[in-house]
Amino acid sequence: MTTRELLQMPDSEYMNEAQLAYFRAELQKMRAEIINDIRITTDHLRETPRAADELDRAAREEEQSLEIRLREREATLLRKIDQAMKRIQDGTYGYCDMTGEPIGLRRLLARPTATLSIEAKQQAETRERSYRSP
Repeated sequence: MTTRELLQMPDSEYMNEAQLAYFRAELQKMRAEIINDIRITTDHLRETPRAADELDRAAREEEQSLEIRLREREATLLRKIDQAMKRIQDGTYGYCDMTGEPIGLRRLLARPTATLSIEAKQQAETRERSYRSP
């Protein structure tokens, strides 16, 4: 199924088997890419020779630190992907955690791990900002 075919389906068919299969495949693809990236980084960090020069060593340590932070973000995304896969299995995928309303295909295409509709996400962000404001 293509993205275009997905978007052309009537609203009455929201989260039918074809749509769930589409998002399951997308999530599996994202998961495989992240796992591959983590393996590459792990191998890269193991193979890195020690630099004799302090500036080279400092530059390399900074580069490694950035790689590790990126992989930590990807690990967080991996957990969200696994949660989305569980929601597909239990029949709650595509529905807002706050309101129970459909999240919408366009939002899920942009962010397959979304758990909130755009409106609910905006409300949550507004509340979060109000807590941080002095």
